[in-house]
Amino acid sequence: MIPDRKYAAGKTDLCGGKKKRGSGRHGWTLSGIYITIEKDGSCIGLPGDGKEGSGMKGTLEEQLRAYRPWNGQEDRDRDAMFFALGTMPDCFTRDNEIAHFSASAWIVNGDQNKTLMVYHNLYRAWAWTGGHADGEKDLLAVALREAREETGVTAEPVTEDIFSLEILTVDGHEKKGRYVPSHLHLNVTYLLRADEKAEIRPKADENAAVRWFGLAEAMEKCREPWMVKRVYGKLNEKLKAMFSGKPL
Repeated sequence: MIPDRKYAAGKTDLCGGKKKRGSGRHGWTLSGIYITIEKDGSCIGLPGDGKEGSGMKGTLEEQLRAYRPWNGQEDRDRDAMFFALGTMPDCFTRDNEIAHFSASAWIVNGDQNKTLMVYHNLYRAWAWTGGHADGEKDLLAVALREAREETGVTAEPVTEDIFSLEILTVDGHEKKGRYVPSHLHLNVTYLLRADEKAEIRPKADENAAVRWFGLAEAMEKCREPWMVKRVYGKLNEKLKAMFSGKPL
């Protein structure tokens, strides 16, 4: 368990809700200020000194320890990620054919009412952007790289902190003439922002199309029920709690 943090009094209320003292459940760093938010969207505290650059730093293990799971799925998946980090030295590369780290991005526009998705060739479904770590231990850098490669846009982090955690199953498939066995993606998700007026283009070897969708529309377009229920729906819920409908 992560010990409760102390919350500083007298800080600006970023959430539009009533500030309270106490231990919050969910938190993000926005412009260097750590904010904790209840599921109902109310702001309950601003830990630490709020200085610029006081966001989540350090190794992935340190970031995971500082992250507060949103629900039981994230709590259990985080435990499995700790196990991988402690027992699998090759868990950042595809040499580990059982499980390896990946990074994804939930890309939103400036009004946080749309998300940018790609039509994935492998899954034949609209999906978020993301990819393998391939040896890179800075998973935010991976998420930014994959967003740029798959959509053509240059996105920026809304926060450098982890936005979501999930372990994803990947069915066995052929890739470049070689069979890839079924395995797990130990996935870390980041919240990114991009200009919806910027030019977009697909990455032909990975996706067939790129498109902005309204948040609810994105759920309707996705053909993967588990992803809609367990992942995309969760991301939208967290996004709404984070900003309570206010522009980024």
